[in-house]
Amino acid sequence: MEPLPLPSHIHYETILQILERKAQRVAAKDPMTQTQIQQLILTLRKAFSQQKQLERSCDQLRIPYEYHWSLSNQTPDHSPEA
Repeated sequence: MEPLPLPSHIHYETILQILERKAQRVAAKDPMTQTQIQQLILTLRKAFSQQKQLERSCDQLRIPYEYHWSLSNQTPDHSPEA
């Protein structure tokens, strides 16, 4: 069975750090932008949590998965779809 491709955890962590440490500080003067950033942070945390749940399910069902760092993580026998 071909492994299920999943985003590497570092992708979530990096984006969350940028939003929490930098974007919130810059947007502090605009409440609407601040609210949108907080909603985005929440959405990303939920997505990360859902991915972890999926990984646990895959582990229980013995479905292989692998982390991908980019779209170019193609194995030689798999070509990108046009």
